[in-house]
Amino acid sequence: MANGLHVAVVGATGAVGQQMLKTLEERQFPVGKLTLLSSARSAGKVLQFNGEEIVIQEATPDSFEGVDIALFSAGGSISKALAPEAVKRGAVVVDNTSAYRMDENVPLVVPEVNEEDIKAHNGIIANPNCSTIQMVAALEPLRQSYGLKKVLVSTYQAVSGAGAAAINELKEQSQAILDEKEFTPEILPVGSDKKHYQIAFNAIPQIDKFQENGFTFEEMKMINETKKIMHMPELQVAATCVRLPVVTGHSESVYIEVEKSGVTVQEVKQLLSEAPGIVLQDDPENQVYPMPADCVGKRDVFVGRIRKDLDNDKGFHMWIVSDNLLKGAAWNSVQIAESLIKLGLVK
Repeated sequence: MANGLHVAVVGATGAVGQQMLKTLEERQFPVGKLTLLSSARSAGKVLQFNGEEIVIQEATPDSFEGVDIALFSAGGSISKALAPEAVKRGAVVVDNTSAYRMDENVPLVVPEVNEEDIKAHNGIIANPNCSTIQMVAALEPLRQSYGLKKVLVSTYQAVSGAGAAAINELKEQSQAILDEKEFTPEILPVGSDKKHYQIAFNAIPQIDKFQENGFTFEEMKMINETKKIMHMPELQVAATCVRLPVVTGHSESVYIEVEKSGVTVQEVKQLLSEAPGIVLQDDPENQVYPMPADCVGKRDVFVGRIRKDLDNDKGFHMWIVSDNLLKGAAWNSVQIAESLIKLGLVK
């Protein structure tokens, strides 16, 4: 790794951190030097990058000396503690936690939607919530062409969004049920909440903790982040977020109302088929539609089941699927880093 940028990845051993490294490799990102950082627990482990072995170090403020771009995915408390330290030392931080998303001084970016917002950064750029990213990527082309008034979304989210332990819980519970053995749920819906429920062969209508208004924190993230990314505080958005026994790939049933009258399904399909980062999979006659099992390992957002509402001429229904660890996290972060180079914001 000769000439290029000094890149740090914080949380290198986690599911998203692993995908970040893989994505940096696949994209041939101009990494001159790579620093891998994590908690003290993982320090000393070795990871491969572009055929080289790199020893993971414990993340401290001084770890960021000389770093150009720091990709964070190690939890909100780590981002809160170390992102400002990285910025102080001259790094641009792309943060994949919820720590800074709603901070008015921090741009919240999906490059297909609001790449220009990156220019206003003060050292930190936030990566939105996984379920928000895939939705706004699919809705932005429609908003630009037809206007957007209302968004109602129900999500069908994969357990990998809750981390490696949640994946193990799904697998162990599934096996226990098949073997007719007892088991005790310990992680889902939320590790730190009072009760835990089975995820295997089930659907849990709670992701993150409930707020006073009856919505969960995950639902409020989708609502607030969508308005911020699209610069539309007046947009009507509501979300219901549900965890399903799927390992990877979030699905969403989305109803929107556009401003323009007389828009046809064919026009919407045409627009999405040409949109950046979107793949249209919509042929009901031949049962072609997006499914999480088919999106794993792919960077795109897949859209199908597009149909006009039967009662409202301006209403449309659609189904949106994406790999929550890629477009929902690692790929969007690397994309932001690529945009920093493209816009001349890092040399």
